[in-house]
Amino acid sequence: MSQCEYVKGDTDPESLVPIFQPDAKIQEKLNILAAHFTKKYDVQPSFIVRVPGRVNLIGEHIDYCGYAVCPMAIEQHILVAVSVSSTSEIRLTNLNPKYKDFQCDIKDLSGCIEDAGEGPVWYKYFLCGVKGALEIILEKGNVPSGILATVWGNIPPNSGLSSSSALVSAALLLTVHAHQRQLSKTVLADISASAERYIGTQGGGMDQAIAFLGKSGSAMLIEFNPVRGTNITLPETAVFVIAHSQACHNKAASSDFNLRVAECRLAAQPRFQIIAKKRDKNWESVRKLVDVQKALGLTVAEMVPVVTADLRAEPYTLNEVCEILGTTIERLKEVSSVGAFSESQRFELRQRASHVYQEADRVVKFRRVSEDNGIAEEEKLRQMGSLMSQSHASLQKLYECSHPEVDALVEKAVNCGALGARMTGAGWGGCIVAITTKDKVFQFLDALKKELALDGIKDGFKLDDLVFPTEPNQGAVIYTI
Repeated sequence: MSQCEYVKGDTDPESLVPIFQPDAKIQEKLNILAAHFTKKYDVQPSFIVRVPGRVNLIGEHIDYCGYAVCPMAIEQHILVAVSVSSTSEIRLTNLNPKYKDFQCDIKDLSGCIEDAGEGPVWYKYFLCGVKGALEIILEKGNVPSGILATVWGNIPPNSGLSSSSALVSAALLLTVHAHQRQLSKTVLADISASAERYIGTQGGGMDQAIAFLGKSGSAMLIEFNPVRGTNITLPETAVFVIAHSQACHNKAASSDFNLRVAECRLAAQPRFQIIAKKRDKNWESVRKLVDVQKALGLTVAEMVPVVTADLRAEPYTLNEVCEILGTTIERLKEVSSVGAFSESQRFELRQRASHVYQEADRVVKFRRVSEDNGIAEEEKLRQMGSLMSQSHASLQKLYECSHPEVDALVEKAVNCGALGARMTGAGWGGCIVAITTKDKVFQFLDALKKELALDGIKDGFKLDDLVFPTEPNQGAVIYTI
């Protein structure tokens, strides 16, 4: 989409991020945040933005392959108090003292983000959002306004609940609003997903989409190209519980996440899409695994045996992929964005593609079961739980993105009475989500907390923060002061 199309956007009021006066429930937090802001900068904030984290109920690692996912926004959120600065500086402070203050000239965003010495530190996610906004809304020759901002969040970091994406999205939203522009929620989600890639994470758009499109009381089917959200009615008696494994993982701090993205690209991307080429399809036009399915005219369930037939179980090297596709390493790295990987890196193509197609099929089934009034409530919850457990098994065995402590927590959740459980988020640590019922949720919470207490609580964690029920919450909002 061009800059002109982005800025024009869809400005129907229903499509825009709502501007609210805070209610009593949030007002105390906003007062604390505003007081900290005023003490730091000696001015009052102009407005405050709130962007929630999310839990993905099902559909993991398939958004960047083009498939629909089923997340919901959660109560935990990022809050940012904001004022436009009289200088060209961005000045950031955080209520959590472990995150050090930061400032830079707004004209040097790229340099600060790309500073390899600091790694993926907290302020870089904020800068990604600012950079993404300015590249769209700032007319050529205009100088952007500086920003004063105070951040306060209660989304556990590196937990798989999208704290980093929430911060990127909050920074993007506040930059657009501070420059008196209006962009639709879907456009903001699209820009935010692209902006987070400045820090090196080659993700899809699920986190950003639910951050902006989320609605209280409803999970959401998020589809892509273009981004759109459809409310999903969850069973009345269903309760989803989040539990933290106490194993943390920052997906931007290692190559794990990007390796999975690359493996899916190597099974689907232009000029080296193996399945499509072997079946005499126009593989040069194939960009994602969903494109392979469309090219073959099959359902996602029918794609699983295709993957088994066309991709071997043993991993591939870059040289082998080049040989199959009749290209060079240099060209492969250029087109496929696999330049960060050595020629000795091995890629598990069959396993990753198998997971994607099976998981996409589970999302379809999950939604259908959830909304089927012809299925008894008890059976509906049983089937949804089974799909969640199948999802975890696939992530553990085929996508290999789980963690021993996550697997143990999933097993504990089921033993404590959950109808199903799975890791949520990128993986390699973080949280799980389990499904239970309203009449058994307190019994389940108590049992799981006792199990965690027996294993020991690591430094920096509190038992009551490790296990908690959640429900669908409102997406991003702007609060007037």
